[in-house]
Amino acid sequence: AWAPFAEGKNGLFQHPVLTAIGEKYGKSVGQVVLRWIYQRGIASLAKSVRKERMEENINILDFELSPEDMLQITALDTATSAFFSHRDPAMVEWLTGRKLDV
Repeated sequence: AWAPFAEGKNGLFQHPVLTAIGEKYGKSVGQVVLRWIYQRGIASLAKSVRKERMEENINILDFELSPEDMLQITALDTATSAFFSHRDPAMVEWLTGRKLDV
């Protein structure tokens, strides 16, 4: 579930709001983020090659984030991509012009 976590950019896994919420429920930051995505009705694809991470990614259905938790996490949104600007004409051209060899 690396992409749902912005590949860990900007200290996501050490963020004090997320770590505090995780401690409240006995969950990891990754589980908190996956649960937040789930409670918003968004499908996420959690990928890992490590068995313990797979188990962790699945174990998000035994707790529910409070409305206050949801608001705290939502407030962290900077409204900017952690990867690239989706409005950059050069990037849009590159993305739409790609050809995959299949």
